[in-house]
Amino acid sequence: MTDLGEVAAVGVAEATAGGAVPVEPLRIGIVGGGFMARVHAAAARSAGARVVALASSSASRAAEAATLLGIDTAHDSVDDLVRDPRVDVVHVCSPNATHAPVALAALDAGKHVVCEKPLATSAADARALVDAARERGLVGAVPFVYRYHPLVREARHRIARGGVGRVLSIRGTYLQDWLLGSDDVDWRVDAAAGGPSRAFADIGSHLVDLLEFVVGDRLARLTSTTSRVHDSRGGTAVDTEDEAAVLFETSRGAIGTLFVSQVAPGRKNRLLLDVSGTAESLEFSQEEPETLWVGRRTGSRLVARDAAVLSPDAARLSTVPAGHPMGYVDAFAGFVRDAHAAVRGPAPEGLPTFADGLRAAQVTEAVLASAESRAWVDLP
Repeated sequence: MTDLGEVAAVGVAEATAGGAVPVEPLRIGIVGGGFMARVHAAAARSAGARVVALASSSASRAAEAATLLGIDTAHDSVDDLVRDPRVDVVHVCSPNATHAPVALAALDAGKHVVCEKPLATSAADARALVDAARERGLVGAVPFVYRYHPLVREARHRIARGGVGRVLSIRGTYLQDWLLGSDDVDWRVDAAAGGPSRAFADIGSHLVDLLEFVVGDRLARLTSTTSRVHDSRGGTAVDTEDEAAVLFETSRGAIGTLFVSQVAPGRKNRLLLDVSGTAESLEFSQEEPETLWVGRRTGSRLVARDAAVLSPDAARLSTVPAGHPMGYVDAFAGFVRDAHAAVRGPAPEGLPTFADGLRAAQVTEAVLASAESRAWVDLP
């Protein structure tokens, strides 16, 4: 079996043999030492980058995480990492409330930034990061990685070319169960660490980004309600939502619903988008990412991932032959490849940037405002 390292080595050899000048790998610094740091490190390496440094909440935590991830340098502080001259790109994988200050510090140090979502816990802070990246001419990307499933790109292509007809309605859900019990505790449940929204900021942001990206339309107004199933977790009071339901209209007149939950038994990462148009419907589920359901009045069919028959953008992201399953890890690697490519030149089409992170923050604030006021809220 050929691994990604062998593929990268072959690509470098072919480029050198063809007379091209070999490109030095980008050097990555990671802030954070948890699950997402592991995901980012693996994706960066699969994209051909070198992960050279890590910082975390303490020097001891950084040393532990660096050893686990095979990273040579563990910095005592985030400031040390962003000032490290060996680091080209900073990947921010720390708790939500730290995203904005860490990303801004990295930008001020002249580093490109890949920042986990939510980009910031307020739209104002997210906008400041958009402005800072633009003013400094630096790349700022947010891993809305579900854009990088090949069949998501295929769905987007079919809608853009008019095959679906006029989009009439949209239904999106993102269901998890990892916070089902009152003893299930994580830093995200605390607004001080995770921000004023938990379920919607954490997974609803993915759902909204996927919807607007695939449909090529934006939410214009919404009304929402939220639910907190457990007022305390592990004996500590909780002030963030477990579920959120949203009714919306888009700028082009489609109507739809969104529902997110982190307390749905048996659902692990059930992200589903269903779009109905005047000609056909499309449904994508990221738990079954190798197929796209296409429905017509005269029948329906499943489109399988096969680069030979997909649109060019979908085929580009099909990095293994049909029949070899692709999933979340491959989508994440595709995102990081594009983010790192943007550091070297023009951003690949469809790369989610800080502007998309700002958009998610704006929608999240609108959801919370509507839930509190019990009224419709207009979006930018």
